[in-house]
Amino acid sequence: MRRVNEEVELEKGVVTKYRRHPNGGGFVSPKAHVDATAFVASTAYVENGASIARDAFVGAGSWIDRDAMLGSRSFIGANVHVGAGAVVSDGARVGSHSRIGANSRIVAGHHLERDAMIPDNVVVGGTEGPKTRYVRAA
Repeated sequence: MRRVNEEVELEKGVVTKYRRHPNGGGFVSPKAHVDATAFVASTAYVENGASIARDAFVGAGSWIDRDAMLGSRSFIGANVHVGAGAVVSDGARVGSHSRIGANSRIVAGHHLERDAMIPDNVVVGGTEGPKTRYVRAA
């Protein structure tokens, strides 16, 4: 799948596509905000307008799409795509090889098992009842 933000950003005559995040060495767009305490694996990408909060973890080969938000202490496993405008709230965990659809939301503290497929515009979890553990797609 081709990343939407692959075009080269041009600012003040200097061509800048990605910078390396100091904690993990992942590729981060200059127009994204990644907290210094977050870990972005060396083969992960964070796109334009994305926001990653403190102590979040982004695994190898993962792609955080434009305008997505990861809350504090959230965990994104290896080879995960978090869609454009999606929100993974504080303490939520997304297992490896999963896809979170555009504009979807994973509520704080909820867990998605590996290989989960969440469609666009969906809220996973709720404010009432016990925290739910979602299993992989069939």
